[in-house]
Amino acid sequence: MSDAKDKVKLPLRLVLLGFFAVLIQESAVSQVSIFGVSADVTPLVVMSVGLLCGSLTGAVFGFATGLLIDLVLVQTLGVTSLLYIVIGYWAGRVRELRDPSHELVPLAAGALASAFAGLGMAMIQFLLGVDAPVSLLLLQQIFIVVLVNTLIALPVHALVRRIIRPVVPEDPRRRRRRAYTTGGLSPLQQGAARRGLTSRTSAR
Repeated sequence: MSDAKDKVKLPLRLVLLGFFAVLIQESAVSQVSIFGVSADVTPLVVMSVGLLCGSLTGAVFGFATGLLIDLVLVQTLGVTSLLYIVIGYWAGRVRELRDPSHELVPLAAGALASAFAGLGMAMIQFLLGVDAPVSLLLLQQIFIVVLVNTLIALPVHALVRRIIRPVVPEDPRRRRRRAYTTGGLSPLQQGAARRGLTSRTSAR
């Protein structure tokens, strides 16, 4: 019974996290102008979920969050979802392949996620024929958004981690990698050690 509850806790928290992230972004954060633009916390939240939960969860969360944004803003469905799927999946793959334990990883990942979201949205709107010409002013606005998002990436990641980390199951691959870096032996090293011990025993 407790295992079933544990499996429900993570999806429930992710649903609430995505809903409130979009709600706060559109009702509060988007109303605050910094150098003529507003910060966007939603790609940072998607990036953080990917770094903490993995590629599959990050992609699903990115799709759902992007779809909710498109519905709230009454824009072409699937545009934001497509971008956020890539962000969530990419952040999750970084977690699975590189084990990003350094505390500054969310800072760099947040900058890349924000830049991808801004440039990707401008490119998709251009391809769809939306009246939003790609100009130097647009690139300047995207740059400022990326800069502001980079400054708030660490606090956003820390908040997301505080919300979902208690219910995230630990990846056994991360546990093995952590054991290797703290003095444990990898399977190859264990095999070599056993062969060395066997050869020394035979020599005696």
